[in-house]
Amino acid sequence: MRVMKWSMIAVAVAAGTSQFAMASSQEESKGFFGDQSLKLKTRFEYMNRDYKNGARNNADSGYRQDSGLSQLLTYESGFTQGTVGFGLDAMAMGSVKLDGGSGRRGNGLFAVDSDNNPEKSQGKVGGAVKLRLSDTVLKYGQQFVASPVFATDDSRMLPEVATGTLVTSKEIKGLELSAGRFTSLSAQTGMGRDSIAGLPDEDGNHDKGLSKGINIFGASYAFTDSFTGALAASDAEEYFKKYYVNLNYTLPIADNQSLNFDLNGYKTKGDTRGDLVDALGDSHLGVDNNLWSLAAAYSLGAHKFTLGYQQSSGDNAYYYGVDGNGTIFVSNSIQISDFVGREEKSYQARYDLNMSTYGVPGLSFMTRYVMGNNIKTDNGLGEGKENEWNIESKYVVQEGPAKDLSFRARFANYRANGAYQNYSRDNYDTRLIIEYPLNIL
Repeated sequence: MRVMKWSMIAVAVAAGTSQFAMASSQEESKGFFGDQSLKLKTRFEYMNRDYKNGARNNADSGYRQDSGLSQLLTYESGFTQGTVGFGLDAMAMGSVKLDGGSGRRGNGLFAVDSDNNPEKSQGKVGGAVKLRLSDTVLKYGQQFVASPVFATDDSRMLPEVATGTLVTSKEIKGLELSAGRFTSLSAQTGMGRDSIAGLPDEDGNHDKGLSKGINIFGASYAFTDSFTGALAASDAEEYFKKYYVNLNYTLPIADNQSLNFDLNGYKTKGDTRGDLVDALGDSHLGVDNNLWSLAAAYSLGAHKFTLGYQQSSGDNAYYYGVDGNGTIFVSNSIQISDFVGREEKSYQARYDLNMSTYGVPGLSFMTRYVMGNNIKTDNGLGEGKENEWNIESKYVVQEGPAKDLSFRARFANYRANGAYQNYSRDNYDTRLIIEYPLNIL
């Protein structure tokens, strides 16, 4: 599940007319070392999941609890001066298990060894070369990606890492274009370059996720200060073709009031392999799916009230994973469930509170409830239903030596009816996440 969503407003550059910028980023380059940065992010994460009726996977415990500490060091050079700039990026990351034995594993914080015991430590390194011409950047190597059709997940100890080529262009003010090809994806607990397993075939064998590669394209445009749109597409060879659309509009009402509408939609079309199967092993379903969501949020000072509707239709549930576990930009993808079952309809009510208005800057609260029904199940199980309630609090230190140190507590209560228990089990999910980002250079 995705821990947080990227609004397409954040992806789009500042709004404006379709005119070329007066000066390009490359023309303003301060050189390889002049624009360099070195950052270290330290994360502590505690995660507890209590499956009230036992876990579906017999290899994992019905009560899972573990914690660990991770560090992610990222270096980004500037670009050399001249018509074409050259640069290098590098990353090094590692995690250490603090708690969690084989009897309580299964939360996805750590890989397991040959005896099914969680690894005590993990680590990996990577790097990329980059070129810049005007406001267009080409990057090849290991990198993090945040496309709606190919996104690296960072919800556990270490992030996923993609290997490939990505071109990003911002030559026209308000317009961002991107295109890329990636040939491997390293899982959050996988140290190999291509450690995401694909769907099983009829013999139960899992293909390596991106052994055939994935091509992606994206475009986002800020029509005005308050209206943005985005399109994206991907082709995961021998798996599927996926298309995405987003429209985001904010209507200002008063100085401290606004109304925001966020529409997200996916269309997934199965590729050449007709033997892809679902989670229960039904090979006739395929992966064709249509998924869309619409959320409306009313902001009033420190308060924000959100209502959301989401609908899935097609031969099967929305499928992702081989294209990154973060590749689901819809409103009802929350802490445990994404509410993307076959033919599922789901409804959300959410409330956010920003305590800076009340004299406590950096402190925020959130609670939401999502209910899903109309889920088609197999083997005569009947209509599937699920619901989830989340509550979350976060505090970010605003100043001083510990500036940007954050504390985040999350709790989820998930329930599914009997028809859907084979797909997803009732559980309580409790997490504590402490992060400290440090700018070294």
